Amino acid sequence: MSLPGTVDAPARRALSWGLVPAVLVCGAAILLFGLQVTLPGYALLVVGVGIAYLLDRSGRTEGLARDLLLIAIGQAIVSTISVEADISYGNMALMGTVLALAVAVPYVISRYVYRDHAIRFPWRTGKRWTRVQWTYLIGVTFVGWLVLPFYFITSGVYRNWPTVTEFDEFARLFVGVNAVGTWDELFFICTIFALLRRHFPVWQANLLQTIVFVSFLWELGYQSWGPLLTIPFALIQGYTFTLTKSLTYVLTVHLLFDLVVFLVIVYAHNGWPPIFLLAP
Repeated sequence: MSLPGTVDAPARRALSWGLVPAVLVCGAAILLFGLQVTLPGYALLVVGVGIAYLLDRSGRTEGLARDLLLIAIGQAIVSTISVEADISYGNMALMGTVLALAVAVPYVISRYVYRDHAIRFPWRTGKRWTRVQWTYLIGVTFVGWLVLPFYFITSGVYRNWPTVTEFDEFARLFVGVNAVGTWDELFFICTIFALLRRHFPVWQANLLQTIVFVSFLWELGYQSWGPLLTIPFALIQGYTFTLTKSLTYVLTVHLLFDLVVFLVIVYAHNGWPPIFLLAP
């Protein structure tokens, strides 16, 4: 039995010609967000979708081009702005609008043009969280408290976020960190990962979405040796969503982690709150 939004084998063979265009489309994120060279990134998106179209025409894949097109459209929309941390009112409004469109446009095309339900946002699953899930939530928070101060401070990446001293600045930073964290799950997991799972085994789809996820986080500010943290995080989020099928759960995990991120950024700039006992 297939997971929602997927198709059965043979479309999800471990070795598929479809991996070539999928790697190109997802790999374009490295150019668009990691290196911030847009024209080569756009070219890679076009080539990837074009190859997928030819594979669909030849019968080697089915519907891959249209799903990769949605991923490409989402990435192209995000690439129209800088996602570097800027909590000015104008930039927050602009960034919020563009990121919302990056989720909404692929969803609308999928739902009303393609007339399928590949992109879903399963807020409620009707299942209670297990003891293991609650334990994991606590564990994620603890790991974040333990590791994030060391990463942000020793690498100096906390400077990629602005110093905040006034109440409204604290509020905007808090809202910004959590809004982007929410968007991450809507775009990378519920959109990109969900579309890729229709064509590839879960582990391959997870690796592909991680390329885009980590590239975006790099531009956002998680640089230096940040990928050593963001790659496992992106992979675990995809795997967790596969197990729970719950957006609510993976979002809760992410926002707990981002709460620690917010507190660490404030601490790194201002020296408080003094809650990080192992901070450098």
